[in-house]
Amino acid sequence: MLVMGGIIGTGIFMNPYVVAQRVHTPALVLGAWLAGGCIALMGGFIWAELADRMPAAGGQYAYLRDAYHPLISFLYGWVLLLVIQTGGMAAVTVTFSRYFLELTGWRAGEWQIAFVALTLLTIINCMGVRAGGTLQSGLMVLKIGAIALLVFAGAFLLHGHVNWKPALDQPVSGGLFSSFGAAMVPVVFAFGGWHTATFASAEMKAPRRDLPRALIMGVIAVALLYLSVNYVCVSALGVSTLANTPAPASAVMRMALGQRGATIIALAIAISTLGFLSQSVLTAPRVYFAMANDRLFFRQLAWIHPRTQAPVMAIAIQSVWTMVILLTGSYDKILNYVTSMDVLFWALTAASLFVLRQRDPARSAFSMPGHPFTTALFCAVCLAVVGNTLYRYPENTLIGFAILVAGVPMYYIWRRTLRA
Repeated sequence: MLVMGGIIGTGIFMNPYVVAQRVHTPALVLGAWLAGGCIALMGGFIWAELADRMPAAGGQYAYLRDAYHPLISFLYGWVLLLVIQTGGMAAVTVTFSRYFLELTGWRAGEWQIAFVALTLLTIINCMGVRAGGTLQSGLMVLKIGAIALLVFAGAFLLHGHVNWKPALDQPVSGGLFSSFGAAMVPVVFAFGGWHTATFASAEMKAPRRDLPRALIMGVIAVALLYLSVNYVCVSALGVSTLANTPAPASAVMRMALGQRGATIIALAIAISTLGFLSQSVLTAPRVYFAMANDRLFFRQLAWIHPRTQAPVMAIAIQSVWTMVILLTGSYDKILNYVTSMDVLFWALTAASLFVLRQRDPARSAFSMPGHPFTTALFCAVCLAVVGNTLYRYPENTLIGFAILVAGVPMYYIWRRTLRA
């Protein structure tokens, strides 16, 4: 549930139409989502081996620290707090507020609902990993049920069909590969997030046994759900209509169940956003805790509540910074360069497997199949996504890199201060 909750947000309800705008046959649309699932599964296997080799607090942060240098792991935590996690949380919180107000009809500001939601999730997760995990599992079950209802309604109530001919919308050429690559961008984004479950590995009872299994099983389950949703959207709407339908899940449910269906899917999106927020509040603060424990951040963030055993201060600072971004209204701009930073560190983390295997050649219980070729392929795909983002959105991407570079002097200032 933790792995799936980190992946499934609002993207699966919205992104199918973006993919259909870039490739124009059912085979290519569904092929893009299948390829995205394969890439995510490669990432799941890589992180599974890393988790088996190093079941340490902070997960990905610890892999980067031990494989390369504390500076690299500090930079990851730096952009995670300032940009990646909090920027994404701010935008998702606003999405939740909008759907919540639409469903309830309450007269309140979006920021007020967002503050209440974040505060409640922060309090629950400060009560310990068991309380946060229970909430996450409950929300994930509801989310899976809503997606299953969408698939059932589209497959059995609408009786659509998929015309597999022609398979390609243009001859095999550079243009075809370019279009398919463009379609892969929103797919890769929608599949991201499996790695966040590793942040809480130190609080699991048997992380070397459970976390790798959860990563692999969770990614496979999400891939099956995503493929099912897209098959239903293609069969019910057709590729051309899907390309002009910004809310395809709502359109399918409205066709199958009328306005009641549209209300159900709006509730599902609200639950999905809340589940993503719950997972974010539960997992990411473990990175800031690990940084503080390494004496690379405010030492108060390494404080553990004696009863709940939760890093309360680390949880609180993330929620507070998210609220600051909400008040400034800058989350839309932040989201433009969140992805480039996130995927860049995916590539660095995956490459750390080469370093760790060289240091300790002993076979892991969860070895990456096809290593080193599959691991290198995953790194290449990640770097291609970063390069494409830099090419298409140079200004916003360079802002993200500027924030990353600004962390370098901060690292040395912190080290010098602590040494003094």
